Amino acid sequence: MNTNPYTALENLAARSLETCLQRISRVSAGTWKVLEVKAGSGTLETALKLHAYKGTAAAVYFNLKDIAPLTAVMLFEPADLECISKGFTGHSFPRSGAITMAEEVMLTELANIVLNALINAPLNALKKSFMPAVPLFVQGDLQRLALELGRVTGPGTNFKIIAASISVQSGNCASRTEVFTLLPEELAQALERIQPSA
Repeated sequence: MNTNPYTALENLAARSLETCLQRISRVSAGTWKVLEVKAGSGTLETALKLHAYKGTAAAVYFNLKDIAPLTAVMLFEPADLECISKGFTGHSFPRSGAITMAEEVMLTELANIVLNALINAPLNALKKSFMPAVPLFVQGDLQRLALELGRVTGPGTNFKIIAASISVQSGNCASRTEVFTLLPEELAQALERIQPSA
């Protein structure tokens, strides 16, 4: 018997992300895969701590304010950008320390595709439409990211968190990124009513 109360949320997200990454793999230079999808409860900081910080991280995020304070975030390790760019565009951006404008554009484009796949799954299940949001870019340590993203989510607010680990492999390089969405409690409860756990 399955006792995981978040199975429905995890399955929705996993199916949508797998379809998205299969499409990216077909048109890019890398192989993209979903490693794991987990759902639970917590704050923005809970979700941000899923990333193993090696100093600073890059984040692309957006907020859907017209539906609820629904936030979606994709986190990247700066040291992995050469591999990520090779797997997405076919070209490696030589690392020079700071993230360049070209790398920021590439990460924003990639994250926009993945984040929309992640949030489309629950919103389509709820038959909710939304205006596309403009992805934003920020770089910093955990505290900096929590401050920037917390301007919309609010400090200490609890959400249902759907988080996934994603891998990309291109040639002899491999990288891992994290992506998550913060679902307001009322949306999560509505999903659980129409998508009961198996």
